[in-house]
Amino acid sequence: MNSLWYRFALATTLTVSAIYPVAAQVTPPVSAPADTTHKFENPSGIPSAVKKPWYRGKLVKAAVVPAVMIGYGAYTFNGGGFYTNQQANRDIHKLFPTYHTSLDNILIFVPYAELGLVALSGVESRDDRINTLLVIGKSELIMLASTYAVKFMSHERRPDGSDNLSFPSGHTAQAFLAASIVHTEFRDKSQWYGVGAYTIATGVAALRMINNKHWQSDVVAGAGFGILSAHLGYLTHRNRWGRQPHILEDTSFYPAWQPGGMGLGLTWHPNK
Repeated sequence: MNSLWYRFALATTLTVSAIYPVAAQVTPPVSAPADTTHKFENPSGIPSAVKKPWYRGKLVKAAVVPAVMIGYGAYTFNGGGFYTNQQANRDIHKLFPTYHTSLDNILIFVPYAELGLVALSGVESRDDRINTLLVIGKSELIMLASTYAVKFMSHERRPDGSDNLSFPSGHTAQAFLAASIVHTEFRDKSQWYGVGAYTIATGVAALRMINNKHWQSDVVAGAGFGILSAHLGYLTHRNRWGRQPHILEDTSFYPAWQPGGMGLGLTWHPNK
């Protein structure tokens, strides 16, 4: 019996000793390393904004309307189009055969006067005074450089034959540039500020044709150059410093009357 038990124990020991080295060499499965290459790209987990297609960008939106106007002016330039410059000029002078005025030389600055008066009356504009002036200065440079470059390149003769700087109309470009500034600064308050400014600018364009200084192609393209210059002035402007208290911020105007005449009253609360 003891011999049998001894043999059983010996066989078990040999079997375990034979299996153990093989089992000891078996390595557990290794998991794949975690991907940390994109670990810090979006830690909050908020989906990234989808990039807009190019045709929905700010530059395209700003340029599409003035580009159509400039394109129409170029298309009707030098007698082109279904309703030619000569036909438009003939019809205008049938309605205004002898009318002549210099009012167009004054009206080009009226939108800027509107801008100043509305701001002084207490209506808050989109930008502060300094940034608005910077945008105006930049837009004026763009407008003057572009319109006069095209004038010298196109070499179109005016309807009255005074010179060869007819296309595009600088007066119209100036008026529509100022109207675009007014519209952009106050459109969040009321659209009527822009409507009034654009009405004045349209009157300038009409008077330039009535005075026989420009063809229809000149004033349509000039309006496009003016609007485009204002839009580019805003798009390229980055010096936005936030609103600072202005010396005229608490200023208001009111009509005043006294024996002998009427006037304009002013109240001002200086800032501390």
